[in-house]
Amino acid sequence: MDLVPMSGAKNEAHSHHGHHHHHDHKEHSTHSDEHNHHHSDSGYDKHEGHHTHDFLKRFWVSLIITVPILLLSQMIQEWFGFTVAFPGDKYVLLALGTFIYIYGGMPFLKGIVGEIKAKAIGMMTLVAIAISVAYIYSVAVVFGLPGMDFFWELATLIVIMLLGHWLEMRSTMAASKALQSLVALLPNDVTVERNGETIKIKLENLKNGETIIIKPGEKIPADGTIVDGVSYVNESMLTGESVPVKKEKDGKVIAGSINGEVR
Repeated sequence: MDLVPMSGAKNEAHSHHGHHHHHDHKEHSTHSDEHNHHHSDSGYDKHEGHHTHDFLKRFWVSLIITVPILLLSQMIQEWFGFTVAFPGDKYVLLALGTFIYIYGGMPFLKGIVGEIKAKAIGMMTLVAIAISVAYIYSVAVVFGLPGMDFFWELATLIVIMLLGHWLEMRSTMAASKALQSLVALLPNDVTVERNGETIKIKLENLKNGETIIIKPGEKIPADGTIVDGVSYVNESMLTGESVPVKKEKDGKVIAGSINGEVR
């Protein structure tokens, strides 16, 4: 899109919806289509049924349980040169390990079922396999198998993955809200030139290569390049810059910014 004053009209800005914006808009639509296609094909969304507060709660509870698991683990004691031992300590460790495996690991254990059913193996499967192998082996060690248990590796992996998944979900939600805020900045209708006539259309009907007419005070509906003239554009809602930015021919403009007075 190119923002420019219309010839002979000092109170209007003339905008060309160029290839650059069309590519961005199309790319966004493609991503959306890919997401919908992936979701419809696999029938599985790894975040489905997940809530950030639930993951955060599981993280803190698992982190607290991890502390005594670390203190009771033989390998940790050997590394740091201390000893914590009492009758039945291995069964206490087993109980703590079982709790964190079930409570902290439940999202991943559910996730592996969904991924296998959807034939979309991913992170949930890898984590679930890792913690399950560590748990089963450690239980076998408690009941007589020679070796050291891996309860501390099990616990720390669950804690790290819960934190990571929570951060991922929070970032995804923040990005989604930011995108919604950006969409809210766009106008519902745009004025375009078609066959020598000026008509008003819905934003979703805007096509590549069309010329957009943007009057002072109106929002720019699409990214693009200025085709003619000079104007000052308010981009404060997008960039934080309070001073209107001068835009000339071949200059770039951003969707959601506001066309100022033509000078």
